[in-house]
Amino acid sequence: MIVVSETVKISTLSGDAKFDAYVARPADTPRASILVIQEIFGVNAGIRRKCDKLAEDGYLAVAPDLFWRLEPGVELDPDVEPEFQRALDLMGKFDQDQGIRDIEATLHHIRREEGVEKVGCVGYCLGGRLAYMTASRTDVDASVGYYGVGIDGLLNEKHAIAHALLLHIPTEDGFVDKDTQKAMHEGLDDHPKVTLYDYEGLDHGFATEFGKRRDEEAASLADQRTAEFFRENLG
Repeated sequence: MIVVSETVKISTLSGDAKFDAYVARPADTPRASILVIQEIFGVNAGIRRKCDKLAEDGYLAVAPDLFWRLEPGVELDPDVEPEFQRALDLMGKFDQDQGIRDIEATLHHIRREEGVEKVGCVGYCLGGRLAYMTASRTDVDASVGYYGVGIDGLLNEKHAIAHALLLHIPTEDGFVDKDTQKAMHEGLDDHPKVTLYDYEGLDHGFATEFGKRRDEEAASLADQRTAEFFRENLG
């Protein structure tokens, strides 16, 4: 399927500024839209590839630049140590509540400007955490989080999750310890809208598109589950 990509401008909720988003369009009318939430490395080649693959599957894929208030256009490589450290620094400065508002602005843009009503989201690393927050704080139609960090500290928001949420959890995640994983299961396993999958022996970042963190077998399994989840919940 032919995919057309471009960078578009999205207005903030207050309308006082605009930020960039990478958009990948399918050749035909989108079946739905999926908002792709970046890792701490920005909207880099891996995130753009995630968007392109979703567009190949018939979705309008949109990845907003959530670090734009710190530094627009950040693209970092997690396999390069100085860039990895810079990404950690950016994450420490990033206002996650403001990030959710920019995600909400992107949802509005997709529905109003693109005319696509059904919108899901998928996020990785920091984006996995933000996907959970998007599920609890916005009217997104379905959410997927890969190796989200610190979700145990957000369990007090679980009552607000009104639409389906899928979380992929590698059991040997260097950023999410066993106690945190246990708290996630204890807090969410009985939630009617939430599904959790564990990936035994896998570390953080196993589903990245490029680089040494990727585990091909586990990434393919997780992405297959994600695709089925979106087909079920978005059409």
